[in-house]
Amino acid sequence: MSRYALTAPAKRDFNEIVAFLAENAGVTIARRVLNELRAAMRVLAKQPGVGHTREDLADEPLRFFAVYSYLIVYDPTKKPLEITRILHGARDVRGVL
Repeated sequence: MSRYALTAPAKRDFNEIVAFLAENAGVTIARRVLNELRAAMRVLAKQPGVGHTREDLADEPLRFFAVYSYLIVYDPTKKPLEITRILHGARDVRGVL
């Protein structure tokens, strides 16, 4: 089974996203986004090359995969796959990384 691990900042991002959506968009939407993020991370663990490099945002080896308005930032060279951050696309992603 392919695996992934979230860094402490990624765990914090994930929890903040779910809490924000539950409060502002409702539990149903929060649950949907939570499930889609988890499904995407499982796909990335199995197929780490599916995401994109973004030289404008970060140096390699980091890759990016979009789920709704969020970017999953991950390092495909780590075993298990390392989810570095989960950021809203409107944020200053380069500045955060």
